Amino acid sequence: MPNLLAPHIPPCRAVVVGVNTTLRRIILWILNTVGIVVGFWALVGPREFRESFPGLGFAPWASEGPFNEHFVRDVGALYLALAAAGVVAALQRRADASVAVGVAWLVFSVPHLAFHLGHLDHLPLIDVIAQPIALATPIVLSIPLLFPARAIRTGITTDAELEQTR
Repeated sequence: MPNLLAPHIPPCRAVVVGVNTTLRRIILWILNTVGIVVGFWALVGPREFRESFPGLGFAPWASEGPFNEHFVRDVGALYLALAAAGVVAALQRRADASVAVGVAWLVFSVPHLAFHLGHLDHLPLIDVIAQPIALATPIVLSIPLLFPARAIRTGITTDAELEQTR
């Protein structure tokens, strides 16, 4: 609505800034780290990944059938793709970019967790406990990325400045 008393002053608008842009970026960098570590390991050393992932004495893949290099490398590429999108989102500092990354992590992580929850019966107790926790972590981290950016009043803002925040 134009300011009839002072038409030379642009109207006051809410400027959209990251819901806690810092929190979004921290979550993105945690997910990026997971994606880079898992992805690089699976892509570069698929057999070693299959035999020792996630490390620390855990190796739940051992009972999942024969080694399939193509599958393991594809998993590595998927994790690296998620990390690459996350890096772009973290560097852009835009809420919409982080929403897209959050959705991508959820689309991957929810069925991934669901599969593993249905296949815990052959695992040692420590894996039965640790696996769901580890696989639910990206889901829990992704959910805050889906929330819209918080709007705050910053004073007089032009339409051009507002457009830059979208």
